[in-house]
Amino acid sequence: MSGSNFVDYVKICCRSGKGGAGSVHFHRDKLTAKGGPDGGDGGRGGHIIVKGNAQLWTLLHLKYRKHVLGEDGQSGSSGLKTGADGEDIILEVPIGTVAKDEETGEIVFEIEHDGQEEILVAGGRGGKGNNHFKSATMQTPRFAQPGEPGLEEWKILELKLLADVGLVGFPNAGKSTLLSVVSAAKPEIADYPFTTIVPNLGMVRYRDNQSFVMADIPGIIEGASEGRGLGTRFLRHIERNSVLLFMIPVDTKDIREEYKILMNELQQHNPELIDKRRVIAITKCDMIDDELQEQLMNEIPDDKMNDGMKVPVMFISAVTNKGIVELKDVLWNLMNERSFLDR
Repeated sequence: MSGSNFVDYVKICCRSGKGGAGSVHFHRDKLTAKGGPDGGDGGRGGHIIVKGNAQLWTLLHLKYRKHVLGEDGQSGSSGLKTGADGEDIILEVPIGTVAKDEETGEIVFEIEHDGQEEILVAGGRGGKGNNHFKSATMQTPRFAQPGEPGLEEWKILELKLLADVGLVGFPNAGKSTLLSVVSAAKPEIADYPFTTIVPNLGMVRYRDNQSFVMADIPGIIEGASEGRGLGTRFLRHIERNSVLLFMIPVDTKDIREEYKILMNELQQHNPELIDKRRVIAITKCDMIDDELQEQLMNEIPDDKMNDGMKVPVMFISAVTNKGIVELKDVLWNLMNERSFLDR
């Protein structure tokens, strides 16, 4: 995903169509001089609808569309004819899009599968014609109901990427390098912090023609939950992941402390993230030999998941492919709820 094309947040003003007015009309023909009321109902105003599309992966097409206006319903007419409904406006979005109210921040709905349609802003109802108001004591009602006005509201559309494995780590931990090695993704890679400024997705091939999706998000730093660095803006992209892969470079000052900071930042953002399956990967292990790796075992965090299973720790190198196959096995088994690594 290139930085210029990936958009995961848009704010748009939506105005649904107003309902058509009911008709005031009385039946007249060459045989009927004074017929009863036959005014038809007004048509419904057009809805603003959000529809899931599995072929989309960004909200870029909505970035510059700040106003969405639904069509008004047509008025009713004689002969009990109902006015035409206003045309609905359909906004296609990627799977995983969340719609929120801009004023309250309340989640309106979530798009979870292809073809799912949800009404973002409902059109106004059409007014009733004078035919509805006739009675024994009022045989010639000379009034009808006006159409209901449409609604004008600001809405927020947020995209949460759907992936099986989410990469979590400080800047320059080797997340993008790993993604480029295990998948066909081509994220930007450089030797400076925050090279990755937008999320990247990659399809990882596994045995027997199976595969899973891996998501790389911009690096997290201490204080991200308070807005430091790129803040927690991109952390929502790992909320839907089955497994979190914590990546810590082998040359970091304190492996345990770095892991503790990452866990704390996730908990500050969303406590539910701590309940997910997780794996610790010590990266850039081409810089050390087997003897030094044994010594580092004492610095490895001894953590357990909610079900008591020990968090697996892997030593990997994306440059030499050390431990990459084993890492795929671990991730695949965790995604499929197999706990063969509980040692």
